[in-house]
Order: sequence, then C-alpha cells, then structure tokens
Amino acid sequence: QLQLVESGGGLVQPGGSLRLSCAASGLTFDGYYIGWFRQAPGKEREVVSCISRSGGSTNYAASVKGRFTISRDNAENTVYLQMNNLKPEDTAVYYCAATRSRLFRGCGGEYDYWGQGTQVTVSS
Repeated sequence: QLQLVESGGGLVQPGGSLRLSCAASGLTFDGYYIGWFRQAPGKEREVVSCISRSGGSTNYAASVKGRFTISRDNAENTVYLQMNNLKPEDTAVYYCAATRSRLFRGCGGEYDYWGQGTQVTVSS
C-alpha cells in the first residue's frame, strides 16, 4: 500500500509559479503510474496530468499543457508538478493518486491510492 502526501500549494498571483510535490511511502514506488487531479469548489474533480512508471510518458489536460510539467524522481519517491503562468481558473485543491494498472486513453484508470490534497489559490 502506498501513502501519498502532497505539498507545495499556496497563494500566488496570476502569472506566478508553484511546484507541487507528491511524496510517497511504500514499496516499489516505480511500479506505480501517478496522476495529478484537481477539484475546484462546486466542480467535479478533473485530471491535470499523469506520468508513467519510469517517467517516459506524460499526459496533460489541454487547459494546462504548455504551462505545467509533471516529473518524477523514483530515487526520492516523489512526483512533481511544476505549475507556471498560473491562472485564476487553476485555483483548486490538487491531489496526486497512484495505480499499478496501466493507464488508458491518456490518464484514465482506477487510481487506488490518493493523497489528502494541497490548496492552490491563484488570485490578485
């Protein structure tokens, strides 16, 4: 079983940057696909990005492509989400999640393990 803990959220102005971290504990971290999700107030949770076990494949929601970058450091048991040129519509609670199963249609899959989330607020 994995435990995931997100960190790095905060309050930033539009155009600013944040780097979110998803720290994992457990066995064989490199055996998990990792996704980043977000949920804004009153809206459904949506996928932001995901990354393959080795980090060789990544996917992004159209709304963040070109601004966000997902990466992982398996030696540190951590997945990152670098968020640049943040916009007010990026405001949400951001979650990381993990699955051992191969993803389909981009970031689709049954994510078995979830972090508690970190708040990102983009406001002037």
